[in-house]
Amino acid sequence: MTVELSELSRWVAVRQSEGRVVEVNADAAERARLAERFDIVRVDSLDAEVTLGKDGAAITADGTLRARVVQSCAISGEDLEVEIDEPLHLRFVPEGEAVDEEIELEADELDEIPFTGERFDLGEAVAQSLALAIDPFMAGPDADRVRREVGLAEPEKENPFAALKGLKT
Repeated sequence: MTVELSELSRWVAVRQSEGRVVEVNADAAERARLAERFDIVRVDSLDAEVTLGKDGAAITADGTLRARVVQSCAISGEDLEVEIDEPLHLRFVPEGEAVDEEIELEADELDEIPFTGERFDLGEAVAQSLALAIDPFMAGPDADRVRREVGLAEPEKENPFAALKGLKT
């Protein structure tokens, strides 16, 4: 069995997870690799604390993800410092027991992550949660000025379909 390593691997044994509190703290090298993976300027800090529990064969992980990242403004390209403070609600399920169909989840429902064998990678789940918390369209304080300078502030003037806007049937 080949195990792919993540930039932030933290393997936890299923049999040792009930009631356990796990801290995931990314070191400088891990943060640099995550910044490269997520195509952002920097990850200055990444910490998570989760409490593990059992739900039949599944493992639940509830806690908090905290991070400080620097990413580029989607409009101006300037560096933006962003603080992330997100709740974590994860559910690790043995492969084959995970739901394999697309379903609509509510915001407070758990993300199911399949695992194989007797352990699961909590660190990779934290890394993926960070990726989801990063706003890819983050706009900084100079975004409006840059939009005006490049003509994005009034898209209807440049949009070739703007003339069709009033032709409703």
